[in-house]
Amino acid sequence: MLFKHIRRSVGRPKVAHAVVVIFLEFFAWGLLTTPMLTVLQITFPQHTFLVNGLIQGIKGFLSFMSAPLIGALSDVWGRKSFLLLTVFFTCAPIPLMRLSPWCFFALMSVSGLFAVTFSVIFAYVADITEEHERSTAYGLVSATFAASLVTSPAIGAFLSLRYGDSVVVLLATVIALADILFVLLVVPESLPDKMRLTSWGSPISWEQADPFASLRKVGKDSTVLLICVTVFLSYLPEAGQYSSFFLYLGQVINFSSEAIAGFIAMVGILSIGAQTLLLSVLMKKIGNKSTVLLGLGFQLLQLAWYGFGSEPWMMWAAGAVAALSSITFPSVSALVSRCTDPDQQGAVQGMITGIRGLCNGLGPALFGFIFFLFNVELKELSPVEQNPVTPDTEEKRVIPGPPFLFGACTVLLALLVAVFIPSQHAPAVQTCNTRVMMESAISVTENGSVPVSDEDNEPLLQDSSL
Repeated sequence: MLFKHIRRSVGRPKVAHAVVVIFLEFFAWGLLTTPMLTVLQITFPQHTFLVNGLIQGIKGFLSFMSAPLIGALSDVWGRKSFLLLTVFFTCAPIPLMRLSPWCFFALMSVSGLFAVTFSVIFAYVADITEEHERSTAYGLVSATFAASLVTSPAIGAFLSLRYGDSVVVLLATVIALADILFVLLVVPESLPDKMRLTSWGSPISWEQADPFASLRKVGKDSTVLLICVTVFLSYLPEAGQYSSFFLYLGQVINFSSEAIAGFIAMVGILSIGAQTLLLSVLMKKIGNKSTVLLGLGFQLLQLAWYGFGSEPWMMWAAGAVAALSSITFPSVSALVSRCTDPDQQGAVQGMITGIRGLCNGLGPALFGFIFFLFNVELKELSPVEQNPVTPDTEEKRVIPGPPFLFGACTVLLALLVAVFIPSQHAPAVQTCNTRVMMESAISVTENGSVPVSDEDNEPLLQDSSL
């Protein structure tokens, strides 16, 4: 009864529904940026970043395991049920931050099983958009993610300083609850009824849901394999960068707290413009693949600049380049959707989200280990006054940010792999046409007549036009 209730539509499904869901979820977590670092340091004072890497690693691995399963299930039973599930469990740890820090971090780790909202959201968007407008829609969703992080960390830090962490946690909890209610009461189902009803008679096999089986299937399609390798190599340094970069700015580059907040705002605002206006123009002018390559080129330049840069103005300039590189993921998601049949959008987007989840676990641990190897310690939340970097220290470091330089090398590999991604995915067309013929043959065998309904073939024909 619950599933039937939450599938009831309130109007037609729109990209705006996906945008609101993403904004509220990540705005709530963005508010907790400063309080979470404080609680983490108080709870685990001796091994703060080691424990943080462990938590993120467990969460990322669980997301990698569950994302294909949740995506495949959403292809059968609809997006809304699993959108509600992912949003609820992603936000569930928030109230526990003040009630029980140990339970908060434990539940945060386990929540990785369902913290795959992006895979369901991208499948939701793919259901309601045409192929030519999908990249713009993905860019809008990604820009919303950036927009939620422009102001929420600064707001959370201000409220925490003025009123205490409890007020911030309460506000984040209220916003998370509003997000859950929005999905439950407002968001309509996007998967067409005929696809859900047909799918009800086709149960999901373990092979379809098993993430390792999904990876084995990828090897049979060279295009999707190249895309997945590109995502892994490019997102691994990005995940590591997010886990330590702001502390790096304060401790090594000597950014003040105000400068860090301004840096986040600048990158966020420029990312919004890049993922909406710039992405739309590039997709029309140079095409999907060239946009991916350009985004990877920006990311390579940004990470190399972070690695060799030692002056604040270099970080500001590299931050602007980082905003331009944000076009990579939405353009990759659009490329994936073009290579995927309509009834498999959730499974494939789930696989991509699973790879990102794995990177979210490996990236912070990898960057922390490289910092450790090069004797760069990031310990304090506001280290500018307590542990300043002296000129003598700077002279000893030929490479101020070795993990970022390592990340530039992995992105270079991603760029080389992406070069071999074909501009048009011929196997996807053949798969669609073959499926149509197989369905027709089955209908002839069972019913004695060939189906002639244009409506039944429309989704396949639409998705196969590249």
